[in-house]
Amino acid sequence: MKLDVNLLPDDPEQLKKMLLELQLLVAQKECELAEKDAIYQELLERYNIKLANEYGKKSEKMPGADEVFNEAEVTLDEQDELLLASLSTEEKTEQKVKPKRKPLPPELPRKDVIIDIEDTDKTCDCCRNSLHKMGESSSETLEFVPAHIKVIKTIRPKYTCRHCENNGIENHIKMAPMPATPIPKSIATASLLSQIITCKYQFGLPLYRQETMLSDIGIELSRQTMSSWILRCATLLEPLYMRLKAILLAEPAIHADETPLKVIKAEKATSYMWVYCCGADVLGSNTNIVLFDYHNSRKAQCAIDFLDGYQGYMHVDGYKAYESTQATLVACLAHIRRKFIDVKKLQGKKKTGKVDIVLNLIGKLYGIEKRIKGKSVEEKLAIRQSQAKPIVTTLYNWLIEHKEKIPPKSKLGEAISYSLNQFEKFQRYLEDGRLSIDNNRAERAVKPFVIGRKAWLFSYTNTGANASAILYSLVETAKANNLLVHDYIATCLQQIAEKPNNIDALLPWNIKHS
Repeated sequence: MKLDVNLLPDDPEQLKKMLLELQLLVAQKECELAEKDAIYQELLERYNIKLANEYGKKSEKMPGADEVFNEAEVTLDEQDELLLASLSTEEKTEQKVKPKRKPLPPELPRKDVIIDIEDTDKTCDCCRNSLHKMGESSSETLEFVPAHIKVIKTIRPKYTCRHCENNGIENHIKMAPMPATPIPKSIATASLLSQIITCKYQFGLPLYRQETMLSDIGIELSRQTMSSWILRCATLLEPLYMRLKAILLAEPAIHADETPLKVIKAEKATSYMWVYCCGADVLGSNTNIVLFDYHNSRKAQCAIDFLDGYQGYMHVDGYKAYESTQATLVACLAHIRRKFIDVKKLQGKKKTGKVDIVLNLIGKLYGIEKRIKGKSVEEKLAIRQSQAKPIVTTLYNWLIEHKEKIPPKSKLGEAISYSLNQFEKFQRYLEDGRLSIDNNRAERAVKPFVIGRKAWLFSYTNTGANASAILYSLVETAKANNLLVHDYIATCLQQIAEKPNNIDALLPWNIKHS
């Protein structure tokens, strides 16, 4: 479009005014374009993160993934290059270990099958003399024997006095009392109940599938009946759950997390299963507990009610509800690292950017934790103070320095802001050797529940969800203490039925050492 010179005013003042208006209009358009470009870049980053999370590598280990986008602001400057060079370490070449099959457990029953040649073949093909046995070759394979169910018929002889009968005296019948069972007058033994619980809460097998499996071996047992049994078992095991909770809240440091859950007959569409656990790599510590707590809410009051005034250390993610508790919060380095891993996924293949500095520093902190694993509390504290603290300081200084340099709405800017918001709580792990560098303990504890949820999808009522919380707690606590879940649940059900006041004998570490 050409400008018609004849339409321009002759007055220089008017020309200047028109020029200023055009300059303002151009500046306004440039601002609008810059704003739209920032929005576009933000959406593009989120799109590529979504692609990477859906189809890329899931590992958070260095180096990053193979995506193709790179942010302009992550380019290294001279100072960053020097810092990154100082962090670089020679990679150790690990020799690949050839996999070796482990021998089958010697305690398994064995059946010898001898495969011999025919008698007619036991002669030499050259001289026709008889062959002698020089040795043998053997190999072992595994055969699966399907599970079976048996009926236990309890017979109690009755005794009476014939003399009293003959003389018209009131007869007294004597008979042994019925053995205690978890559910009186039910056909279910502690073993069967434990099998149903284990299948659902350890292996994620919904009741309708168990119903089909039992039907295949000739047992008609409806899912409604099994559901009723599960509720009764949860009520029976609740005192043990409460005892574990009291022990958990007496620990100096615990971990917490939460995950959503669908409950059909609940007021709110989304409920939450909160998880609290303890048990760390500390010498002399044998308390390993995982407890689930169901609520139709994600409000802070849920954590406040469960913790009941707990004032020790609590490892958490960045969820603000935990700040309303009386616990001293310790932030999770894994969550901080995850933010920078997302940025790393946006970098091009074999490219190095600012995010690599942060990931290298975090990697060094994890390397220190790996080396001190299994050491005493005092040794951990001393090594963290001498080796980890300087690295934490370097990381903090880098974040502060780049906070103003990086656009806050970019993925790297978001990662820096999140890290600085959590940094004071994160560096508390340097204060006490009993603390962990991250909250992975809770994330590992909640993972079996998340996997199981994919199979059974939802709970039907709040009562069922509460029962699931109790049973998941005992299953995961048994696993954390290296117990066979089926045996532990069966033992707890039977002994509580027989001796309901002897709860301490059923604590996992007491079972383990009994």
